[in-house]
Amino acid sequence: MRKVLVTGSAGFIGYHLCEALLARGDQVTGYDALTDYYDVSLKQARHERLERYDDFVAHVARLEDMDRLAKVTERAQPDVIIHLAAQAGVRFSLENPRSYVDSNVTGSFNVLEAARSANVDHLLMASTSSVYGAARQMPFIETQMTDHPMTIYAATKKASEAMAHSWAHLYDIPITMFRFFTVYGPWGRPDMALFKFTKAILEGKPIDIYNHGEMYRDFTYVDDLVAGIVSLIDAVPPSPRSNAPTIPGDSLSPDAPWRVVNIGNSHKEKLLDFVEAVEAAIGKPAIRNYMDMQPGDVPVTWADAGLLQSLTGKRPETDMREGVARFVRWYRDYYGV
Repeated sequence: MRKVLVTGSAGFIGYHLCEALLARGDQVTGYDALTDYYDVSLKQARHERLERYDDFVAHVARLEDMDRLAKVTERAQPDVIIHLAAQAGVRFSLENPRSYVDSNVTGSFNVLEAARSANVDHLLMASTSSVYGAARQMPFIETQMTDHPMTIYAATKKASEAMAHSWAHLYDIPITMFRFFTVYGPWGRPDMALFKFTKAILEGKPIDIYNHGEMYRDFTYVDDLVAGIVSLIDAVPPSPRSNAPTIPGDSLSPDAPWRVVNIGNSHKEKLLDFVEAVEAAIGKPAIRNYMDMQPGDVPVTWADAGLLQSLTGKRPETDMREGVARFVRWYRDYYGV
């Protein structure tokens, strides 16, 4: 049994991760601000489901509150910290960029300090495929350049990767960054495409399809993502002083116990195929509103997940159509549709 502190425990991914950790017998401390970026009742429902476990305790506070985070960390005495909490959403970053700096930069700095004080065995931090920007090299590999972010969201995530590297170097904290690729599944966020599409189609309202449907995404089912995160807990980046054997294609830093790992399905899907999967799961066609590309958006994301497989033996494999059908079943059940 490990003691694990999870930030963002009431979030979409955080909820699924906490449940997986609890199911395998870990002791989990959740930390979440329950902000009103989207429906707070959905976040509360996730926490309520986790509170069925005796080994789960939740704390409601903001990452920017360093004193509270430090007290929670001191009380929890975690072996591992998994930092998922962030201000999410590419398009919302165009409207309220300061919230991304506060949560994703200041908040991540505070988590790094908490990990240093707790002397954790391993700190794992969420990044995003958005750091690849409009890179032409496909599929994305962890060692390619990520110096041209297209949004403040991507820029703040890139900043957290850079800060984490410096903390790993200065304080010898093993840190793994993982980059997510279009995660979807039950208990998903209302601001994400699958949730919006499902809600609109069921209500007979139009859905917005950007770039006239000429977009591709590496859709990653949430259970596959969580399995990858859990398996990476034991893949602790070694110190450069250890002379540990290297893995071909590893992103391990030569100057710190730090690496970055893609967690994606390794298969790009056309957006219109995704829409058709939603239509098929619901049994009703969508009213399609074709639109131009939005600022900060990119036409393609596509992961090379070879490093994840080399480190853990895990590789996302859920078929997109099956994953969409599972979400639609959850949505109908949760909202009584």
